[in-house]
Amino acid sequence: MTTHPYDREITALVVIDPYNDFLSEGGKAWGRLRAVAEANGCVPHILQVLKAAHAAKLRVFYALHHRYRPGDYETWKYIAPVQRLAWTNKAFEYGSWGGEIHPEFVPKLGDIVATEHWCSSGFANTDLDLQLGKHGIEQLIIMGLLAHTCLESTVRFAAELGYGVKVVSDATADYSDKQMYAALEVNIP
Repeated sequence: MTTHPYDREITALVVIDPYNDFLSEGGKAWGRLRAVAEANGCVPHILQVLKAAHAAKLRVFYALHHRYRPGDYETWKYIAPVQRLAWTNKAFEYGSWGGEIHPEFVPKLGDIVATEHWCSSGFANTDLDLQLGKHGIEQLIIMGLLAHTCLESTVRFAAELGYGVKVVSDATADYSDKQMYAALEVNIP
């Protein structure tokens, strides 16, 4: 892992969707992610970066996907494929083990949890930008899941808003190497 110097007054770590359904044995998406996540060392790298951020006294923000609740999508006129999948699979179901944050990545006192995003971007229809601005944050270190959806979308939105952005490429995963490559090597750069 490469290290970079950061000004902790203006830099924050953003952790995207570290739910049990993604990162834990028995999670609804773990079976699809497992090979890529294990090959990339995703789970230990997320933990390593999170511990380093806390030790360096960087602010840590969580951008969490909306946790499914019955009635969420039934009356919607248009549903994005990622939302339809969440509805069908009851991914990150509120009140369920899968909808809880992986036990090693639970926010600590002082970490900030933004309002949940409904589709892919941690910024769209959330208070993440407001929270970052209130804390004087200008540079983001971003990690989490999935590389080709929420991570990529959040990175793009952050760049559009004028944040300096670094992605921790070994602290993410996806359903396939092809999707990882497309997100990390083609789209994000």
